[in-house]
Amino acid sequence: MNLVGRDRIEAFVSIFVTLLPHELSALLYSSSTFFFILSAYFVVLPLRDEGAISLGLGNLPSLFVGSLILTLFAAPLSTLIFSLPNLSKSKALVLIHRFFGVTLVAFYILWLFSTPGSSPFNIKELKVEVSHTNTPNSSSWSNHGWFYVSVRIGLFLWVALLNLITISSTWARVIDVMDSESGSRLFGFIGAGATLGQLCGSLFATGMAWLGPYLLLVSAVLMELAAQSSKGIKKDFLQLPEELSPIREADTDQAEEADNIPGLTQRTTSPKSPASVAKPQFWAILDGLKLILSSTYLLHVSLFLWLSAVVSSFFYFQKVTVIAAAVTDPTGRRRLFAQINSFIAIFILAGQLTLTGRILTFAGVTLAICSAPFVAFANLIALAVWPTWIAVAISETLRKVVTYVVTRPARELLFTVVSQDEKYKAKVCIDVIVQRLGDATAAAMYKLLFSTLSGKASAVSLYALPVCLMWILTAFYLGHRYRQLTADHPSQPVETCRRYGT
Repeated sequence: MNLVGRDRIEAFVSIFVTLLPHELSALLYSSSTFFFILSAYFVVLPLRDEGAISLGLGNLPSLFVGSLILTLFAAPLSTLIFSLPNLSKSKALVLIHRFFGVTLVAFYILWLFSTPGSSPFNIKELKVEVSHTNTPNSSSWSNHGWFYVSVRIGLFLWVALLNLITISSTWARVIDVMDSESGSRLFGFIGAGATLGQLCGSLFATGMAWLGPYLLLVSAVLMELAAQSSKGIKKDFLQLPEELSPIREADTDQAEEADNIPGLTQRTTSPKSPASVAKPQFWAILDGLKLILSSTYLLHVSLFLWLSAVVSSFFYFQKVTVIAAAVTDPTGRRRLFAQINSFIAIFILAGQLTLTGRILTFAGVTLAICSAPFVAFANLIALAVWPTWIAVAISETLRKVVTYVVTRPARELLFTVVSQDEKYKAKVCIDVIVQRLGDATAAAMYKLLFSTLSGKASAVSLYALPVCLMWILTAFYLGHRYRQLTADHPSQPVETCRRYGT
């Protein structure tokens, strides 16, 4: 971008966040990458959920278990890509995004051929077909052919994997080019890009719900745009002040080395983190597990995310159950799912642009990561007292707003005090496998409780309260440990910024 245009963009962005000149490029490309990823995800999400509902609500927990199994096979592949010695991390990220875009095109073809009476060239047939789908309560796998069932199951599992792998890999790249201090200022703006993507994707899915499987093609195009945008997530050393030119030259050399040598670690490491050189092996994810097991800090981060996933999945099952009972038309369900996502995204976007940076800067990481567990605890009590669709809608909005405005950016800050090896190996393992373990655990618990308690949502909510209490205690410990690591191992960029009064 030219100098005048860059100054104008920098002035506009500075309205929302405190920005240094060399941070502008990475900030914009990071934000736009998340925008395209989340747009792609929320464009296809209503179609995925509707396909799952058509197979019967009783089978939904089984799909979460299947998602865990797929993740256990797929996660090592993403780790392998980042471990290849001849492939830079920037190019690896591009390949991951592009791969998922191509697979969405494949699912579009499979969906069409698995849908009775559909044709790739006749959209009207799709509108007629969906209006005769069985109701959720009467649907089951036996009501459909094996090809129909296989494609719906495959899409559900694949979209869940897309969401985890692409977001986790992109965050790993972002925190690799930013430190704790810059992250506390900029992660809110980056998260706003993701939320704007959720809003745009949900609005598009709301207005174009009648397109059905053609939404997969739109999502595939957005994933390719994410791949192109991710190329710009790197440190912009040319924009450092002239008085820091020695640092600029040294950091440029180090960045080139670190971007191409996966085993190179940063000075700041978490407790007991071993300095190892990454090996281009399929089972490289085992290195991530070893890093987690050797660090009490990373173990507690894993526990925090697992508890978060369990509670989130409880809310998800309740939401889907209520909507499936209230709306019987498949197109109407897709539209309602998208409308709810759009409504939530508006509040999240407003909060990320105005509150996230200020909360992380002044309130601190401890308060930020504790906020979501506290809100979830209150929501579970509310649902136990008032188990209606209105309470579900309000609880879902409050939970997601607090999570994405405050807790999620703070959770990413937890990884700014670990080594590069841990960011690309342990973090992907935590974000992907631990997340799916939490989903599968919640699915099993919810299915057991829902059947045992005769479908009483209020009673089911009460059984999740102990999980929230454990989540709160874990958050307090992590916040305290993060402060210790930040004080013991301050990063060079933080010291540089303080030296020049920024």
